[in-house]
This record gives sequence, structure tokens and C-alpha cells, in this order.
Amino acid sequence: MANSIDGKEIQAMVSHWLKTPVNGYLGSDYGQDIKSILQSPLSEGTAEAQIQKLRADVAVLQVLPENSTNLYSVKTAPDKVELIIEVAGQAIEVPEG
Repeated sequence: MANSIDGKEIQAMVSHWLKTPVNGYLGSDYGQDIKSILQSPLSEGTAEAQIQKLRADVAVLQVLPENSTNLYSVKTAPDKVELIIEVAGQAIEVPEG
């Protein structure tokens, strides 16, 4: 009987990636710099680059359709922006800090 990866495990993998800064592991560029998109113009494609990096770093996402991984921003009062990554319909909040 083959083991399969469920949605909770994928969420845990993405959450781990979100908590790991780029180059957080010696000799690997695994990790994210997702907050950098907040200071970049949308036309630069920084958000798309972060999604592609996520898909490269968390290899299980490569078996999902490409459009199943999305990045959203939600404005909150008075001047904050929350980032949310959606993977296969499941929202994962990007931690602050």
C-alpha cells in the first residue's frame, strides 16, 4: 500500500517554507523573501517569482496544476496588508515578521 500526501501535510510544508528565510539552510537557497513583494510594483512580477520559487522549493506542488497555487493580499485597517497563499483551495496565512 503506497503512502499518499494529504492536504494537511502540504499545508505544513508550505507553512514551513513561509517560516524559513532564503538561504536559511547552509548550501541551499530554500526559503522565502515573500515580504519583498510588498515594496515592489506589481508590474515587476515579484509575486509570480515567489510562487515559482515556492513550487520549486516544495516539490510536491509541481504535481498540482500550475494555477492551483496563488498569492493574495488583503488590506486591513488602517494601513496593513496581509498576504495569503492559496494551495489547492486551502488558504495559508503568511506570518508577520
